[in-house]
Amino acid sequence: MPARPMDLTAQEPIPEQGVQAALALMASGKLHRYGEAGAAPAEAAQLEAEFARELGVRYGVGMNSCGSTMFVALKALGVGPGDAVLSNCFTLAPVPGAVAHAGALLVLVDVTDDLTIDLDDLERKAASGVARVLLLSHMRGHICDMERLMAICDRHGVAVVEDCAHTMGAGWAGRLTGTWGRVGCFSVQSYKHANGGEGGLLVTNDDDIAARAILFSGSYMHWRAHAVRPADEVFERWKYLTPNFSLRMSNLVAAIVRPQLGVALADRCRRWNQRHDWLAAGLGALPGVRLPRRPRQEQYVQSSIQFLLPGFTGEQMTRFTEAAAAGGVNVKWFGASEPVGFTSAWSHWRYAELDQALPNAARVLAGLCDVRIPLSLSRADCDAIVAAIGEALQACR
Repeated sequence: MPARPMDLTAQEPIPEQGVQAALALMASGKLHRYGEAGAAPAEAAQLEAEFARELGVRYGVGMNSCGSTMFVALKALGVGPGDAVLSNCFTLAPVPGAVAHAGALLVLVDVTDDLTIDLDDLERKAASGVARVLLLSHMRGHICDMERLMAICDRHGVAVVEDCAHTMGAGWAGRLTGTWGRVGCFSVQSYKHANGGEGGLLVTNDDDIAARAILFSGSYMHWRAHAVRPADEVFERWKYLTPNFSLRMSNLVAAIVRPQLGVALADRCRRWNQRHDWLAAGLGALPGVRLPRRPRQEQYVQSSIQFLLPGFTGEQMTRFTEAAAAGGVNVKWFGASEPVGFTSAWSHWRYAELDQALPNAARVLAGLCDVRIPLSLSRADCDAIVAAIGEALQACR
C-alpha cells in the first residue's frame, strides 16, 4: 500500500496581526492602495517603506507578483522589443516570461553542477556585447559568487536585476540578495518566505528606476501616496512617457505580509535552514545522491532542497519519482520531457526560440530533484522523507 502522502504545500497560519488588519480593511472596503481623501498611509505604502528599510535600500515598490517586478525592472532599465537579456538557464517560467513580456530576446547562460549561474559562460556572453542587462535568478535559493558576478557585469557594462523569489533574507558575504544589482525583485507568493498569496516587491537605490517602477505599476498621478519615493521632479521627467500597466499590490496583500517581516522573517529563515540541514544530512548519506556544494560566503535560506542523481537514465528518474510518490513524498524532477505543475525547464520554453549552446544544462537537469520544505515538518518528518527517498532509490536501481 502507498504511504499516506505528506503535504509539502502546508503553510503556517497568517499572524494574528495580519488577520486583524485584513479584517479591518475588508470592513472598511478600502482595498485599493490609492485614495483621494488624504487618509492615513496605505498598508501597501507602509509595507514598501518597511521592506526597503529592512534591506537598507532607498525605495520599495509593491506589485501584484514577482514576475511583474521583473518585467517592470527590465522596462525601467530601458529594455524594449528586440533587445537581448541574459538570464540563467536554470530558473522557472516567470523569468523568461518577464523577458517575453518586455518584448525582449532571451539569451541563456549555462548552469554549474552546484546549480548556480556559470560565471565563465557569463563572462563570454557579457564580453560579446549581446546584451546590456542580466536578469539573475537566485534559483531555488542557490547564490553564486556575487563579487565575481558583479565584477564581470561592471567590466562589460551589464546592469543586473536580481530575481530573489527564493532568497528573501539570504545573502552573500554578509550582503543581502537584492542589494547587489540595480534592482532586486522579491516574491510574497504562497510557498515563499513571506506569504501574501500573491505579490511582489521591487527594491532599488536609483531615483529614475524607482519613479518609473511606481508609474509602471499603476500609480496614476498618486505617487505622493508612496512613503518612500523620489522627489517630484523625477516623476515629472517620466509621467508623460511611462504607461500604466496596472500591476499594483493591494492593501489586503500588504496587510497580510507586513507582520511576516523583521523578527518573524528571521525566525522563519532559521527554522527553514534547520529543516533543510536535517534533510541534507540524511540525503547526503544515501549512496549515489549528490548535494550541491555551498561556499562558506553563502548565507542561504532554503524553503526547498535540491539533490542530484548523476548517471540515472530518464527511465530510472521516472521510476524513482513514482516510487517516491508511492512512499508519500512528492519529488519534482527538472529533467522531465514535459512541464509538470510549477516545474518547467529551458527546453520547454519554445516561445523563446532557444536554439542556444548550453553544454552543462541537459546533463545537470537530467538528474536534478527538488523537494519543498514546509515549516510544519518535524525532525521525524524529515527522517521519514529521507527514508522514503532511500527506499525509492533502492527500488529503481
